[in-house]
Amino acid sequence: MLYDFVTICFSYFFGLWLRFDFRFSAIPSHYLSVYYKMAIPFALCCIAFYLFFKLYRSIWRFASYNELTNIIIANIICGSFNYAVTRVFGARMPISYHLVGFVSQMIFCMAIRFSYRFILMIKRQWMNSRNATRVMLIGAGDAGMTIIRDVNKNMESSSRVVCIIDDNTNKYGRYIEGVPVVGGRDDILKNVEKYNINEIYFAIPSASSSQRRDILNICRETDCEIKVLPGIQQIVNGDVSVNMMKNVAIEDLLGRDVVKVNNEEIFGFINKKVILVTGGGGSIGSELCRQIAKHNPKQLIIFDIYENNAYDIQQELKRSYPDLDLVVMIGSVRDSKRVDYVFHKYRPEIVYHAAAHKHVPLMEASPNEAIKNNTIGTFKVAYAAVKYGTKRFVMISTDKAVNPTNIMGASKRMCEMVIQTFDKLIKNKKTDKLTVVEDCFSEVGVKELIGNTEFVAVRFGNVLGSNGSVIPLFKKQIEAGGPVTVTHPDIIRYFMTIPEAVSLVLQAGVYAKGGEIFVLDMGEPVKIDTLARNLIKLSGFKPDEDIKIIYTGLRPGEKLYEEKLLDAEDNGRTDNDLIFVGKPLEINEDVFLEQLKELYIASNNNDENIFDLVEKTVSTYRRKED
Repeated sequence: MLYDFVTICFSYFFGLWLRFDFRFSAIPSHYLSVYYKMAIPFALCCIAFYLFFKLYRSIWRFASYNELTNIIIANIICGSFNYAVTRVFGARMPISYHLVGFVSQMIFCMAIRFSYRFILMIKRQWMNSRNATRVMLIGAGDAGMTIIRDVNKNMESSSRVVCIIDDNTNKYGRYIEGVPVVGGRDDILKNVEKYNINEIYFAIPSASSSQRRDILNICRETDCEIKVLPGIQQIVNGDVSVNMMKNVAIEDLLGRDVVKVNNEEIFGFINKKVILVTGGGGSIGSELCRQIAKHNPKQLIIFDIYENNAYDIQQELKRSYPDLDLVVMIGSVRDSKRVDYVFHKYRPEIVYHAAAHKHVPLMEASPNEAIKNNTIGTFKVAYAAVKYGTKRFVMISTDKAVNPTNIMGASKRMCEMVIQTFDKLIKNKKTDKLTVVEDCFSEVGVKELIGNTEFVAVRFGNVLGSNGSVIPLFKKQIEAGGPVTVTHPDIIRYFMTIPEAVSLVLQAGVYAKGGEIFVLDMGEPVKIDTLARNLIKLSGFKPDEDIKIIYTGLRPGEKLYEEKLLDAEDNGRTDNDLIFVGKPLEINEDVFLEQLKELYIASNNNDENIFDLVEKTVSTYRRKED
């Protein structure tokens, strides 16, 4: 208040002083007389106005637009009041007296109130310039400009964008928000060293997967932490900010475009239907449930043996889709009575069969369990689907089913053979032959099947982040300080993300006519050794220096590469260019069903010769000895 009192008095004196060329003796006495009479009462009135507008109650370190507005309004009222009073009392003062006094008073009023914030900002900028994380921004577009503003103008931020990379040569040497565009992707490495960069932000959400991979691969050659803006949807929604940046995920380096599916077709297929997902709590099964829930099913039934996973997805779906008719059932696909009960009670129209044992080394050590759960379990679920009139049955398979060298792959190949057998016998109206394995269902008492279910399989490679994927294992090993274990330096695998895999499954359900094996075009395979090294770099370490990589040798049943199709399977395209279909191989159903019966009996008896029986059943299976 004392400051305001003094500055208000001085402001209007300054108006007179300026009017007469800064010569006090030149100011007429009648002007000074009016000023002396009005100065103190006017200053007190102004302080009263300031009190009314709460200019003494704000926390000025957080001063913003609201405080500025109050200052301007209060001073306009004060200036108007001064002019009105002088006119009322007939004391005519120079116009410059009123204008300069008003402007000076407002400047002094704002200066003291915003000085704290200004000084604090300067102090922080100085401190940040010394200790800030120096950022290189890749992308001089709309997203990049927004990121710069969000980082460089945020006083609380400890980061500063100091240079920009963009492949548009027209932008070289220009500035965005005071930050120079220093070159294209080929200039990343030299500018990281030149500008002493600590972090790299990739802000080109419209970039294709291959472009993203190529640029990020260059960035990985540096020691910088790398973050990316997830996608173009952020720009559309106006959500671009530094908080949207995420650490580079391993899938960002795969270099393959994301599989696109026809959501309208899927919606039309799933809408208002009763759908059962076996293994619905697993990594693939739970994502299936999430995507199915989006498409307005009449009822969604989750069937899983592991209660914790089932509970987690149940609670998630209840939160996300409170109106969803959701049923969660605990049980095993190996339990004929339980499977029959679920189908009898809910009569699912579409079944997505994701329940399976998937770990190759574990199944190699417990081969009978792989047969019981994967092969016979698939038979039991398929049998119930036909019995209770399911319209479509989609089985989740794997590229390990192609020329399998392990019991898990062989069991999944037999799953494919099961559904192909069911589909063919249904079309030929010979379902009575399926009773040859009626031992599985003797307790159910079914002798005749009359359904018209369409059976298909969906075959894809390794799924990033799924149970059994190498990525979670590598991450745990890196967190523990290493070493990271790779079985062989030349081993390669096809990879896809969980949402992609599930999208393929849902699209396959639409395309199915019965008996097909749908396969995703997964692009080029990836060396596991390269994957491990990339993950180590993304974690901020140097391979073979900070984190050691050791090669442990191929595990039992493991091969260097996986295949997508058997040699004799035709490769036909679908309406989706990234999905093609393999024409099923001809098999002798009578022989296969007899072999399946032998496998069922042998696996229940924990027969040590189960490998030989599997090799007899699956002609393409070649067991790899330890």
